[in-house]
Amino acid sequence: MSISGPYDDQNIFAKIIRGEMPAVKIYEDADVLSIMDVFPQAPGHVLVIPKEPVRNMLDMSAEALVTTMAQVQRHAKAMQTALAPDGIMLVQFSGEAAGQTVFHVHFHLIPRINGDTVGPHGGGMADMTELEAHAAKVRAALR
Repeated sequence: MSISGPYDDQNIFAKIIRGEMPAVKIYEDADVLSIMDVFPQAPGHVLVIPKEPVRNMLDMSAEALVTTMAQVQRHAKAMQTALAPDGIMLVQFSGEAAGQTVFHVHFHLIPRINGDTVGPHGGGMADMTELEAHAAKVRAALR
């Protein structure tokens, strides 16, 4: 069975990109949107989402992948400046068997603190005030 398939334009990230669903936005341009993960695996968990309508990284155009990865790196540097974690974990799930739950390609940036454990993917919902506070710090560091 292939991990690729038809793109569902009703997925949550497609709706957020179109402005049909709310999100705690950090950055947006013509190609990429970044938001706080509402089900963070650690405080400050950011999602970098290409606007190209594809299910996973394997389906991305080379151009979208290059543009997105440049933003992933830019956001990781801003996260390092803003949140001062001991490390940053980059995760991308391609396919249900890999743990993908939203079938629009996206990249997780998860700040790590020595000794802390990472919560489960898709775990409990975060406090919106905390998400906004982390987003404001990362936004400021992106400037």
